[in-house]
Amino acid sequence: MDSAWRQPAEWHRQEACWLAWPSDAEEWAGELDGARRGVRAMAAALAAGQRVEMLVMPGESEESARRALEGVPVRFHRIPFGDVWLRDTAPVFLLDAAGRLGAACFRWTGWGGKYLFAHDDQVADRIALAAGAAPQRHALAAEGGALEVDGEGTALTTRQCLLDRGRNPGMSEEEVGRAVAAALGAGTVLWLDRGLANDHTDGHIDTLARFVAPGRVVCMAPAGPGDPNREVLREIERDLRAMRDARGRALEVVTLPSPGRVENRRGELLAASYCNFYIGNRAVVVPVYGAPGDREAVDTLARLFPDREVIGIDAWAVVTGGGAFHCISQQQPEAT
Repeated sequence: MDSAWRQPAEWHRQEACWLAWPSDAEEWAGELDGARRGVRAMAAALAAGQRVEMLVMPGESEESARRALEGVPVRFHRIPFGDVWLRDTAPVFLLDAAGRLGAACFRWTGWGGKYLFAHDDQVADRIALAAGAAPQRHALAAEGGALEVDGEGTALTTRQCLLDRGRNPGMSEEEVGRAVAAALGAGTVLWLDRGLANDHTDGHIDTLARFVAPGRVVCMAPAGPGDPNREVLREIERDLRAMRDARGRALEVVTLPSPGRVENRRGELLAASYCNFYIGNRAVVVPVYGAPGDREAVDTLARLFPDREVIGIDAWAVVTGGGAFHCISQQQPEAT
């Protein structure tokens, strides 16, 4: 990997946001229409500030997408995909020192072998080609949701995910850390241990802790004694407060509330998180769940992003599929 390539922070000026239209009714288990409403609302919120690129499957998927998004400036792509989780299946976009666009394409394992949908192993290469990005292929198994950067040389990830035997068997923490640093152009890799209960992704960082500025990170505080993630959220905040970034700064830690226990219609716990927001050029899209912490989460992020409109959008139907708005999106930075 040419060390000149790096992943910019998400607040870097973006050319586009890549999304995919929910299509598989069986996988969405009765929540397809709600998931589509969430994707439509996200696309509409972002479209005023950047281009929106939407993957669609031929037939009903494309037809329903065009109807739902009529009047929203979206560009459609007939690129086959398994499901909408482009944070993980799309490439991680990079820039080099000259401002040219690249794309880190990691080895795809279907989230450690749990969900092997048709086409997902080809999505990264196909989006890179459509975007005109130079592909940078890696033997490391990783998903974009497992990787968080500050744009100044610091990457944040979790042991539960990247050291999982279904992803990188036989690799040590040091070896995985070097591979992450090389792929993202980072000088320092910081590790949290584990993620939320019932997280299908094995502890993706984008549900746990997010950079919102150089040296500043947000995580969640437990909603109360009944919060199903009470202990792990306390552990995450404690560990972040002990960390220093690539420039030697102690991290400034800001807490959002936790949404607490959020369930699907069968009463099963969902890995709901306010950290799964997306930072666009003009808007920050925040998942809300009809939980007591919704307003505080949106208001806290609004104070952190005074130059953007911070918009809470109902993500309950989307999160029944396993993630929220950051999980379904991938940013393409503006190249020069």
